Amino acid sequence: MSELLDPRNDFLFKRIFGSEENRDVLLAFLNTTFIEAGKPPLTEIILLNPYTEKDTPRDKQSILDIRGKTADGELINVEMQLFNKYDTEKRTMFYWSKLYSGQLQEGQSYKVLKKCVTINILNYSLLPNDQYHNVFHLREDRSGIPLIEDMELHFLELPKLDNHAVPVKSGGLVNWLLFLKGVDKSNWEVLMMNEPVLKKAMDTLEFLSQDAEARRLYEDRQKYLHDEASMIEGALAEGERKKAVQMAAELLSLGVDISIIAKASGLSESKIEALKKHN
Repeated sequence: MSELLDPRNDFLFKRIFGSEENRDVLLAFLNTTFIEAGKPPLTEIILLNPYTEKDTPRDKQSILDIRGKTADGELINVEMQLFNKYDTEKRTMFYWSKLYSGQLQEGQSYKVLKKCVTINILNYSLLPNDQYHNVFHLREDRSGIPLIEDMELHFLELPKLDNHAVPVKSGGLVNWLLFLKGVDKSNWEVLMMNEPVLKKAMDTLEFLSQDAEARRLYEDRQKYLHDEASMIEGALAEGERKKAVQMAAELLSLGVDISIIAKASGLSESKIEALKKHN
């Protein structure tokens, strides 16, 4: 039996949650997310961009998100982010605004705009608290009254599930997130007992893990995601290095001792000596 692939890979995630035949899986996942946030469950979800053969890692720049519409016309966007691309908050706002404004055709009234919900599943910690599920709305600072309910942002942070290493018997969102995080397969039976629709997600994952073409496409996407993450990390490191050099140059101009500059900037004394000679 082939080793199970990682459902956090966005290509695989969309195959499991964003295909027409698995629309019930997406609906069950969304409902556990909304119920935990104190909201009523959905009755149905219409996929606006269901998985097709065009959704392959060959189009490396593609964003493999899932967009759906509720029975009331509200729009929902779900995205899996395996690596931290940074500026997550601004990126979220940008894509939410495109989803919201994209509803309006020329000449239409603003009244036609429906609520848009963004759900980001993050394989990294983002927010400065211990909650694995955070929900944001537009509220007045002091009174807490809502300005409008059209914006709703969910952040599901998988690393914060460390306190939930085993399935929760009462069911709920934790079990779905444990599946995505790759909980030991020995716990799958308990997960299925608590969340019956999860079995279909598990069956899909097992099927894709044994399919040669799906595995090849998965590996292509995984390589691209790793390369992209490495480039981002490299760019950030280069940015930090330039800041350190600039700091060292400014301290040198003030006559600060080289050993002190080395401690403050993180640069080696030999690097600072070379910088001093260069200047």
